[in-house]
Amino acid sequence: MSQLAVELKNVTKCYNELVAVNDLSLSIRQGEIFGLLGPNGSGKSTTLKMLMSLVAPTAGSVNVLGIDVQQNPVEVKRLVGYVPESPSIYEFLTGLEYLDFIGDIYGLSADEKRQRITEYLKALQLEGREGDMINSYSDGMKKKISLIAAFMHKPKLLILDEPLNALDPRSARIVKDILAGLKAQGVTTIITTHVLEIAQALSGQIAIMYKGNLLALGNMEELQQRASLPGSGLEDIFLKLTGTEDLKAVVEELVK
Repeated sequence: MSQLAVELKNVTKCYNELVAVNDLSLSIRQGEIFGLLGPNGSGKSTTLKMLMSLVAPTAGSVNVLGIDVQQNPVEVKRLVGYVPESPSIYEFLTGLEYLDFIGDIYGLSADEKRQRITEYLKALQLEGREGDMINSYSDGMKKKISLIAAFMHKPKLLILDEPLNALDPRSARIVKDILAGLKAQGVTTIITTHVLEIAQALSGQIAIMYKGNLLALGNMEELQQRASLPGSGLEDIFLKLTGTEDLKAVVEELVK
């Protein structure tokens, strides 16, 4: 089996004249939590969609868990748990009906479904609300249901776009602990977030994209060296590398 969970080679994605991702080459090892960061419009979400074969690359190759995504998209989806930034879930179902449906899609047995759904509902404090229609849920509850749907078939790769948005602190901590536990089992996670403290705390390797290009890649020490900011946090590194570190003048103008 390949030791790489994800391999992108010279991947470009264009939308007419807009180059959303430009000649991106990236390798992610199995069993690591990988942070994919960048300002809005940098190409992060497009990259994640290409990994899920939701968007076809204009050029280049995308491999997930040793599988060519373009040639075997269904096989990739069987092995991956995906939570987009704004999940589209069937709101005319109850939470339990939706999770039961997802379990059927992944071929889980009735006992497996029951056990895993019960455990996750309890952990994320949705017990007692699983019989309610999803359209009555808060944004945080919808995010929890989406996360459970991604976790319950025990994927080998998790692709999570802003997974902690709208979660209360307790649930966010539980999700972080789940990701750490899955890492110990060899599961790979790719996470995007604008909360850089989360990325710094969770990620071993971090990629920073900017205007469709890979701007920097490495662990915290390597990123500190890249930005010539020894001992600094990820926020300062990110702002310097993306050319937005000089915010003082902007703030002073706004508060006049």
